[in-house]
Amino acid sequence: MSQKSETVVYYVLQFIALSAMGSLLLIALFILKEGFPFILEEGPSKFLFSSTWEPAKEHFGIFPMLVGSVWVTFGALVVGGPLGVAGAIYLVEFTPKGLMRIIKPVIELLAGIPSVVYGFMGVAVLAPLIRTYIGGPGLSVLAASLILGIMILPTVMSISMDALNSVPPSYKEGSLALGATRWQTQYMVVLKAAKSGILASIILGMGRAIGETMAVIMVAGNAVKIPNSVLDSVRTLTANIALEMGYATGRHRQALFATGVVLFLVIMMLNSFAMWSLKERRKK
Repeated sequence: MSQKSETVVYYVLQFIALSAMGSLLLIALFILKEGFPFILEEGPSKFLFSSTWEPAKEHFGIFPMLVGSVWVTFGALVVGGPLGVAGAIYLVEFTPKGLMRIIKPVIELLAGIPSVVYGFMGVAVLAPLIRTYIGGPGLSVLAASLILGIMILPTVMSISMDALNSVPPSYKEGSLALGATRWQTQYMVVLKAAKSGILASIILGMGRAIGETMAVIMVAGNAVKIPNSVLDSVRTLTANIALEMGYATGRHRQALFATGVVLFLVIMMLNSFAMWSLKERRKK
């Protein structure tokens, strides 16, 4: 390829990259422009910590949805975090190469399944099982946590595997040479060396769980209340926006954009912390 052609390709790729960054920036600015003035007008404390969401009566408190999002996200991490890390350890350290070439693509295939399919399986299979054998309405925090826990598995596993593969072989060899077993080596050496990368995978999985909409709408029950147990129905921030944006007008619409601002800031903080954690791991 000639130097002129390389220059053209360089500028084309640069334009595409800058266009993508510009699009994301415009989206962020639009959300902030529509929602941030409402937060200032309503008052941050009233908007975030009021428990009454009645748009027809001009009551816009997102605290129940905020608590519901925390419950569902925490439940997803309890399910997907340990399973993802354990699966990554098994695939990297104990799985034969031939078997790994089969299992890993199957796990990564989970990321390509549409969320509505997960939601449908939750409504058709998981919710009736919970209602019959555990109790409650079935569409609940527990159902949403289990579905989201499965959905974040590819994220947690893939990044954890990269972190485990980046541990120098000399660490493991030295531990085994000193008489440690394979499990002791994994727990005391490999996991500690890869902990920042594993933490980043869990944080990114948390961001994925917080931002999920369709599956949560289908399996969480969408009740605007503060849950008292994992069997209660809840509504998350994303579900609230998706359910009401289609008919919202005036201050109601502004309140939904303000909810998006809160969600945007939370996810940005999580992603920033994950990037910082990965950067610290590379320094080590």
